[in-house]
Amino acid sequence: MTRTRWCSLALASVVLVGACSSSSSHSTAKKISATPAETDAAYKPPACSVTPEAVTVTKVAGSEHDYTLTAFDDSKIRLHWFPIAGPAPVILMGPGWGEAGAEEKSGTGLFGDSPVTSLKQQGYNVLTWDPRGFGKSTGTITVDSPDAEAVDVRRMLDWAATQPSVQLDGKGDARAGMVGGSYGGGIQFATAATDCRVDAIVPTIAWHSLVTSLGKADTYKSGWSNLLYSATTGRDFDPHIKQGHDEGNATGVISPDVTAWFKSRGPGDDLMNMVKIPTLIIQGTVDTLFTLDEAVSNYEILRKNSVPTAMLWFCGGHGVCLTKSDAVARRNEATKLWLQRWLKRDASVNTGPRVDIIDQTAVRYTADDYPFPGGTPVSADGSGTLALKADGGSGPAVVPAGSKQVLGPIVADITPARATNAVNVKVAAPATSTVVVGAPTLDLTYSGTVAAGPKPMRVFAQLVDDKTGVVIGNQITPIKVTLDGASHTTSVPLEMISFSFEPGTRVTLQLVATTGAYAVPRLGGSVDFTKAHVELPVVTGLTRGA
Repeated sequence: MTRTRWCSLALASVVLVGACSSSSSHSTAKKISATPAETDAAYKPPACSVTPEAVTVTKVAGSEHDYTLTAFDDSKIRLHWFPIAGPAPVILMGPGWGEAGAEEKSGTGLFGDSPVTSLKQQGYNVLTWDPRGFGKSTGTITVDSPDAEAVDVRRMLDWAATQPSVQLDGKGDARAGMVGGSYGGGIQFATAATDCRVDAIVPTIAWHSLVTSLGKADTYKSGWSNLLYSATTGRDFDPHIKQGHDEGNATGVISPDVTAWFKSRGPGDDLMNMVKIPTLIIQGTVDTLFTLDEAVSNYEILRKNSVPTAMLWFCGGHGVCLTKSDAVARRNEATKLWLQRWLKRDASVNTGPRVDIIDQTAVRYTADDYPFPGGTPVSADGSGTLALKADGGSGPAVVPAGSKQVLGPIVADITPARATNAVNVKVAAPATSTVVVGAPTLDLTYSGTVAAGPKPMRVFAQLVDDKTGVVIGNQITPIKVTLDGASHTTSVPLEMISFSFEPGTRVTLQLVATTGAYAVPRLGGSVDFTKAHVELPVVTGLTRGA
């Protein structure tokens, strides 16, 4: 397979580019008192009264399944329609960033998405499409905006309700669900928040905010951003995308107006509080674009609002699984059951545990809710001096020979790996088997100096499994520092992880100067860490699976 083809496949499932924010922690999230059965039994589909628009949809000459929809701004959106003998619900399946909608011949997607043929066999009409600006659709790319891409989908629902094979819940109200990953996951939240006709969704490796996901600690996530920006070549895209790309690469940060634009792409707290329908969130433990924190943010808002919600983690996503992975069938079965229960409204279907996660050895753990009960954290203390230089930083990762993961060769250079220039803090293994899930916390006391320049003052933190040499979850966290020679303190949550300690397991916290995942910060100097205290959140009350 050529590198060009690899890039095309990689870009099929990702959304663009940088913004900035500090990270957040969920360790103090309020526990939901109702049990899953109580919450789900009380759920009733929201009342929905719509006045559908008369939309213009024309058949594409010479194609059995293709249609062209005229959008609100006269853009032409290419649809792919796969009906069955109805009436039956319709599932809208959005593609990843830069890609056209799936066809029947597309088969299983890059991340194991259910193919069109499988969804039809399960008893659904299927509608896929080329998002505006991609494939054979025209229009300006605005990154799943509720005011553009979501409006396009609302028009698709208007049209779907006129099709004889589609089940209706009322005039113009098609019984509709949505599936899809990444860009095809983000559009589900934007649509569900703004159109009451969507009855159930299964967003896979989507985001909560393009601010929190793509620029923690106001640091440009250059690894993914630069890779994905190339997908806009020759496309009509909103100018904020280019502005963010140019600013991030020049200075390592993004200006406030570009940050605000990316924040408005949603869903964020505002749109998530408008989502009132059953939602199965699927997220990757080694996803370095949209990390586990993004899924947890969405999950907690939905649960707070008593919306039937479930969450499943797998070793994959926007990244490469360097440990043991689980079977794709687990995610497909969960999706199938979720749609049967909430789209077909078959109350006899058991959708399984509300929370179903996986650790680095592919062992599953399940629970009735998240966050899990906490135990005594695993902690460690250390100190040391870090030279602020370019070489010896975190990454690139080495993908094992023979790996069949398509993203591996694409993301290796931007995937964290053990650093040689680092302050190392050894974390001793607990005496008994222990499960760590959530965001570790890091407390630092430090002083240092750095050369003058426009780039931000940053260091980065990662946790390395000493047995495998792999950075846990492939996750690294940028940390703002002030290097003026004086002593300072800071406390930050690190990226969330899912990791099981066995007796003898050792982990090393590394504080590093550079990483391929983020823009290079200001260099030329050093930082003396007089205190580095890390705590890993131990959880209890989980049911261990296979």
